[in-house]
Amino acid sequence: MRWMLLLLVCFVVVSGSLHSCRKDQLNLSPNAGLRTSTDSLKFDTIFSSTGSVTQSFKIFNPNEQRIRISDVALMGGQSSSFRINVNGLGGPSVSDIELAANDSIYVFVSVFINPNSSNLPFVVSDSIRIRLNGNDRYVQLEAYGRNAIFLRNQTITGVETWSNTLPYVILDGLRVDTGATLRIPAGCQVYMHANAPLLIDGTLLVEGEKDHEVVFRGDRLDPYYRDLPGSWPGIYFRGSSQDNVLRYAIVKNAYQAIAAIDPSNNSNPKLILKQCIIDQAANVGLIGYRSSIDAENCLISNCGKNIVIQYGGDYHFTHCTAAAYSTNLLAHAEPVLTVLDFTTTNGSVQTNPLNAVFRNCIFWGSPGLVNNEVISAREGTGPFNFTLENCLYRADTDPAFSNLQSVIRNLDPLFDSIDPFNRYFDFHQRLQLLAPGIDQGTATGASSDLDNLPRPVGIPDIGCYERQ
Repeated sequence: MRWMLLLLVCFVVVSGSLHSCRKDQLNLSPNAGLRTSTDSLKFDTIFSSTGSVTQSFKIFNPNEQRIRISDVALMGGQSSSFRINVNGLGGPSVSDIELAANDSIYVFVSVFINPNSSNLPFVVSDSIRIRLNGNDRYVQLEAYGRNAIFLRNQTITGVETWSNTLPYVILDGLRVDTGATLRIPAGCQVYMHANAPLLIDGTLLVEGEKDHEVVFRGDRLDPYYRDLPGSWPGIYFRGSSQDNVLRYAIVKNAYQAIAAIDPSNNSNPKLILKQCIIDQAANVGLIGYRSSIDAENCLISNCGKNIVIQYGGDYHFTHCTAAAYSTNLLAHAEPVLTVLDFTTTNGSVQTNPLNAVFRNCIFWGSPGLVNNEVISAREGTGPFNFTLENCLYRADTDPAFSNLQSVIRNLDPLFDSIDPFNRYFDFHQRLQLLAPGIDQGTATGASSDLDNLPRPVGIPDIGCYERQ
């Protein structure tokens, strides 16, 4: 009986040892397989010479023994636009990679597009070969590339007019000097790097047209960053700036999208906005700081704060829509309109006269975190005129010190399509449900709406869109 027990113990020990040896044994069989987490990687628009976000995939060893991958190699070799890094080792090819049983490793891939003579988008492709025991497996790579005009930390002097044949990519910022003028034609696309503000000390003239808008946005177009608020600083009209006009401009994903700072140096508004869209600014969509802004047929949507007027100034908003809804990128936690005649610096309150008139405007947001979408406060003893005329807004209480004329409070504007989960927003008003803003405006002389469609001579709709 004792010899049988001893034999059983020896069998268990030997069996365990053999099993251990099998796990550690190198699998050289041509039937040994491996898996990858994907069979292709696709990169969205990459501007020539700026590089891209790095993507990755995993290589799995599903075998019960370790394997040695002969190489992971870019088929384009040194001339490939792609670069790989395997387990910390870079190159067009990485050889003799051992992978334990049931283990995995990451392969990181980035792409760099070299400029060429074409001004059209182009596709760059390659593949990664993974060779194991004489067998090959491939992961396909594809990048959508585009040439651009690159400006790094430049100052514009004199009068300069851009082209719309290639997009502009701004690195480290761009400044329009005092007394200088930058004209941007219809259809021009301006991509701003994360550290690149547009500083206007002179004059900016944006001459977009319907369906050929001038677009300002961040230069990262890969999926995660494409719609990310705060991707670049914003456009700042500073102290000496004057006579700025933006027509059919779209400003997306900035931190403070548009800021007008200090009064104009002449009798004209510091900034005129016509048929403009400001969307998904992380901090503020449009801020006026002791300045002057005229805005007509503009949409300011889904910003941290949509419109902020601070330290007084002179403002006229006509047929504008300011609306905000919480999404997975940005919570709606602040009023869409804030009007103040003061600022606080180092604990000291400074005030300035205020004239802010809003006609035929909508101020709306998703309920939950904000009770009053329009708020105002007064600290000074000077003039304070805050007028809401034929405006629709959501609020538990009316804004303080306001002059209210024919307003509509707490009636849902019935925007056409609001889908925060999928970040889809259509701020037209639904005629079939007789939206409360339809035919409730006052005549202002505005002949067209944000779609460049006509407004009636008589009673128009409230908001930036006119029902047709």
